[in-house]
Amino acid sequence: MEEAQKYVWEGAIPLQIHLHESEVTTLPTPPPALILAPRIGYLPLLVPQIKPHFSNALPPGSPDTVWFDYNGLPLKWYIPTGVLFDLLCAEPERPWNLTVHFRGYPSNILVPCEGEDSVKWGFINSLKEAAYIINGNCKNVMNMSQPDQVELWRSVLNAGNLEAYVRISSKLKLGTVGDEYTDSGGQGQVKTGNYFTLQDAVKSILPEYFPNKSSTNEESSRDEDENEQKVPSEEGEKYLSENVESFYPSDNVEIKLVRIQGIEPKMEIPFSWVVKNLTNPEHYLHICVCLKVPQVL
Repeated sequence: MEEAQKYVWEGAIPLQIHLHESEVTTLPTPPPALILAPRIGYLPLLVPQIKPHFSNALPPGSPDTVWFDYNGLPLKWYIPTGVLFDLLCAEPERPWNLTVHFRGYPSNILVPCEGEDSVKWGFINSLKEAAYIINGNCKNVMNMSQPDQVELWRSVLNAGNLEAYVRISSKLKLGTVGDEYTDSGGQGQVKTGNYFTLQDAVKSILPEYFPNKSSTNEESSRDEDENEQKVPSEEGEKYLSENVESFYPSDNVEIKLVRIQGIEPKMEIPFSWVVKNLTNPEHYLHICVCLKVPQVL
């Protein structure tokens, strides 16, 4: 078992969760709840710890579905907590200040969530999607026995039983990139020393941010750092209302950093190592890319 996998599995984010002011019915306002949230976990799974903390301050009546926001932005509950943090905090914020709501679920923005059961099936569906992408079918996931399914979910729910997860997930035969690397076009093996890197992978997805620039342009871009701001984005997850390219030509936008599982790996690292060690339990590799764009005046 790789040591890196163990660190990823045990990774956590300190959260400081505030009750939304519109739902506070007592004075003084209740203090925020302090929770260490597993990176591979999901925000709705924290509700059993959070709800008792605020129960005396909530308005009467049955609560609605619980949801969270960050700076007014409703958070998608089916995205792992660590990915949300990496995606939305270009400058890491510790503790991460979130707001919890027990009323007014924004069903026009977020898909319905009925607690742990919704999160579990969201996880299983993501696993099916990953299996289909990797193997061309998801038979192994569909045919998983009920005891194995329960044990797999519990290993994620408890965010501590990596050995159980590895034992069950190995039965799914979701192979990862091997030690023989392929080029960006998938044309077969590449000679030793010319392996497929993380930069190659990001470039294949976002080629517009890898223009050929002269050293003069690179030096001038460093001089402009003070007049630029960071915009986080993740392939597949559109938190910005429109694609950043619609506002800025790609030649004015640069990749500031790439973050995976809270770390900023060197871009020349073999992509196979990244996949093997930094993939989430649902077998998705979440790559968060922070763009550097001209500041809007």
